[in-house]
Amino acid sequence: MNNAVVRMTNLFLQLGLDASEQAIADFIKSHQLPADVQIAEAPYWNAGQRQFLAEQLQADAPWAIVVDQLNESLHEDAVKRQTGL
Repeated sequence: MNNAVVRMTNLFLQLGLDASEQAIADFIKSHQLPADVQIAEAPYWNAGQRQFLAEQLQADAPWAIVVDQLNESLHEDAVKRQTGL
């Protein structure tokens, strides 16, 4: 059983990424996705990361909320372009 607190820093640790606040902000800024690319299909994930993200979303697991938050952050530029905001 995984007792990790589900939050963005722990998601980044789970994905094997730098989990500092600045590293998370930099990752989100530099890895924006087009509107038609789902988070688990992003080209920058390795196979294990991609599988973890897809499984969490499909299972509606506790991590799904944070994965969805990351997904929204990674699509922020695309949403702004579509909405003009």
